[in-house]
Amino acid sequence: MKTSFNHIERDNSDITHNHKNTHSSCNCTQEIITSLNHYINKHPECTIYQNSLMSSLIAGVYDSNVTIADLLKHGDFGLGTFNHLDGELVAFDSNVFQLRSDGSAREARPDQGSPFAVMTFFKPDITHQFSDPVSQQQVHNIINQYVPSDNLFCAIKIEGEFELVKTRTVPRQEPPYVPMLEAIENQPIFTFHDEMGIIAGFRSPQFTQGLNVAGFHEHYINHQREGGGHVLDYQLKKGTLQIGVISRFTIDLPHQSTFLEANLMPDDLHQAIEQAEN
Repeated sequence: MKTSFNHIERDNSDITHNHKNTHSSCNCTQEIITSLNHYINKHPECTIYQNSLMSSLIAGVYDSNVTIADLLKHGDFGLGTFNHLDGELVAFDSNVFQLRSDGSAREARPDQGSPFAVMTFFKPDITHQFSDPVSQQQVHNIINQYVPSDNLFCAIKIEGEFELVKTRTVPRQEPPYVPMLEAIENQPIFTFHDEMGIIAGFRSPQFTQGLNVAGFHEHYINHQREGGGHVLDYQLKKGTLQIGVISRFTIDLPHQSTFLEANLMPDDLHQAIEQAEN
């Protein structure tokens, strides 16, 4: 496995760190935190923008007036879903795709609505090259080594050759809407084998559970832009991991009656999100 901690050059004061030192010095964690704090202070434009709440989806609020065009004003990278819970949303390089319940993918229209999305302008700080096969858990471990504080967001992009990617996609719902756990009972699962593709996602702090999805949340689309979904598991043969560290979080709350009347703090919220996302 070839590793680098080389950061995209935006100015000479950006964080730099030698990967070898991350394992040879007991001061490694403090050094990384100091570097990250310096970087964050120099780049206040790095912000997570979110439309609505994850707990709103759990409660069955599946419609919004927020469009794809609106979301792209707040970021060029992200994930979410579409009105009617009609598949998964993945965005990168200002391109937005709809990953549908038949396993297919298509470019999203600017006027399509989204009841929940998480967006940012992707500015990677950390680049890590994989030349040997790694599992999803191993990739997550690498990310956690680079950004040891769980109190920061990470935007994550993985581009490369995958041995397999296991996904699921929620089928389109029609009113009257059922809660999300009922909607996903019969969700289809797909496995993509031996293909090039992109995973876009976030690692969110544990304190955001309910507001967001705490931990890792990733969506996949293949190189042909023909298929993908919400990631359940993957095996990466080789590729590039990029990480953007973010410390600012903005939420726009809906105004429609379905949101205002929804129970956003059910007793089983944590368990419901875990079941919905894993």
